[in-house]
Amino acid sequence: MSWVKGLKCRECGRTYPKHALYVCEYCFGPLEVDYDYGRIKKALTRRKIEKRPKNMWRYRELLPIDKSPTDGLNSGFTPLIRAKNLAKVLGVKELYLKDDSTNHPTLSFKDRVVAVALSKAKEFGFKTVACASTGNLANSVSAQAAIANLERYIFIPADLELGKVIGTLIYQPTLIAVEGNYDQVNRLCSEIATKYKWAFVNINIRPYYAEGSKTFGYEIAEQLGWKAPKHIVVPCAGGSLITKIWKSLKEFKNIGLIDAIDTKIYAAQADGCAPIVTAIKENSEIIKPVKPHTIAKSLAIGNPADGIYAAETVKETGGWGEDVTDDEIVEAIKLLAVTEGVFTETAGGVTLGVAKKLIEQGRIPKDESIVVCITGNGLKTQEAVKDRIGRPIKIKPSIASFEEHVKK
Repeated sequence: MSWVKGLKCRECGRTYPKHALYVCEYCFGPLEVDYDYGRIKKALTRRKIEKRPKNMWRYRELLPIDKSPTDGLNSGFTPLIRAKNLAKVLGVKELYLKDDSTNHPTLSFKDRVVAVALSKAKEFGFKTVACASTGNLANSVSAQAAIANLERYIFIPADLELGKVIGTLIYQPTLIAVEGNYDQVNRLCSEIATKYKWAFVNINIRPYYAEGSKTFGYEIAEQLGWKAPKHIVVPCAGGSLITKIWKSLKEFKNIGLIDAIDTKIYAAQADGCAPIVTAIKENSEIIKPVKPHTIAKSLAIGNPADGIYAAETVKETGGWGEDVTDDEIVEAIKLLAVTEGVFTETAGGVTLGVAKKLIEQGRIPKDESIVVCITGNGLKTQEAVKDRIGRPIKIKPSIASFEEHVKK
């Protein structure tokens, strides 16, 4: 049974049928999925969700597919960790990590959106899938399309981290490294998408694909005992994730799965690519494109597609935006590892670094619940820290050598 009425323009409100569309033909605004919330409210209960398998599809009625899900059946429901050691260091009372660095199969939150995109692409009859990616999406589309036996074309910037290149090539897609930044890669893919009948997950399938990010927010609320936290810090690249986390909480409230929302949401970016945060700080309705220069390559989108909506989300919730330097990113990665045993990629360093800064600024109170979003695994971006974590102590295979070099 389908719970989706169609697509709707986020700007002018015009409606469209469920097709592979992403831009309004009248105002060129982005399209999003339009649900029948009245029916969903009657059908979906906490008890029904809790009885289902612990994956992202436990929220099936709030996701945009018409048939049973075919992909991502082992994705989602990642840990919400009570970070007591880190909380003590930061001087806060109640701190959580929503840890998608453990997500199946490619260790990032992108496994959620790709699962929805591929399930929908197959409903539309596509045989070939593609994406423009800063790394994590490339990994996920390659892996999940391999499982689904779909042909796959992956487009990335040519200077991507080696871990993410290997993490894509291992699944044997057609991988195209473009000599340019992500925004140039994305423009090229938009041209290709108009010529070839491929399902570009973050272009012509984007309205459906983006809905997968809502499961990140649903899980936070469910894992907190069906309540929303006071504060959520979210990394921003294209700006979609932060808007979908907010949408997820509003949907849960609207259909009666949580009683109230009193949540402030914060945008986290690297200072070498912070167009969303800049707009927030300047109280601007315009996102000024920038040329990215940061070690946080997974967030290096200088012209974010959902940037204005991300800034509006922060404003609507009463949150704020902040950015951190490359050095602060590395220090945050190390801090997370030594306190909570979580090795995050550079995007997680951005999020924790920003959370730390916001706490120090007093923008996030120390006595309220805080969730820091960890969206990817540190094994993907080892270059960022390899020269900042020391060296092993080399000894000979003898107790004397051990005591000479180690035991003092």
